[in-house]
Amino acid sequence: MTILKAIILGIIQGLTEFLPVSSSGHLTVAQHLLNVPEERILFFTVILHIGTLFSVFFVYSDDLINLIKEFFLVIFEVLTGKGLKLNNEYRKLGLLIILATIPTGLMGILFKDIFSSFYRSQLIIGISLIITGTLLWLAERMHSGKKDLRQMRWYDAIFIGIFQGFAITPGISRSGSTIVGSLFRGFNKRLATRFSFLISIPSILGATILETRVALTAGLGEFTFPILMVGILASFLSGVFAIRTLINFINKEKLYYFSFYTWAVGAIVVIMSII
Repeated sequence: MTILKAIILGIIQGLTEFLPVSSSGHLTVAQHLLNVPEERILFFTVILHIGTLFSVFFVYSDDLINLIKEFFLVIFEVLTGKGLKLNNEYRKLGLLIILATIPTGLMGILFKDIFSSFYRSQLIIGISLIITGTLLWLAERMHSGKKDLRQMRWYDAIFIGIFQGFAITPGISRSGSTIVGSLFRGFNKRLATRFSFLISIPSILGATILETRVALTAGLGEFTFPILMVGILASFLSGVFAIRTLINFINKEKLYYFSFYTWAVGAIVVIMSII
């Protein structure tokens, strides 16, 4: 692994984690193109997720500070006998994030072997990218709903969490699927985008923790400290750019632009896997 390859993989991870084009699918394809063995890329991929987590922390720092503050206040009130009170926006938002994370986590645990097997099939990755493009196209053709956080219910969070669970499939975009799921539930686009990025935090963090043990078993290989730091920095900076870019595209109702890209890349991957 060289510094240049670390930068390339970091940029790919940061951009594709949040742009609706599938990070897992792109990293798998990039791994083959850069001739990086699978047993050596696992640990580095886990490390790159740290950079993308920092991206969400940076862009949504105000939301996160308030969520953490209200979380500890709720615990204090429960322990002092005041009961559980969801009397403000951030308490409700925190509960909904937890509810959305449950089906994602269960799907990841119960169907881990099935999803893992998909990484070995370029054909499945290509088809999944085409599916991602189709979902984005359908989402942009839908009229933006009017449902805001006050009107959001627990079953809305569960529904979106299931959509996020399917994104474990390489080639299915996590951000794309959760935004599409939110729009299906009638959310306005601002809430759909905000909720998508906030529920990515426990999803990415959980996946990173689960994968770290396996990655450490495979060993660090040739990954020196400078290479790891360069990769994290590249994924962080490109992640911040990707989040802000996606927000801009959604506000301008140009989400379907990514459909053309995922269709094209998916078709190329399918053709290459066949020939």
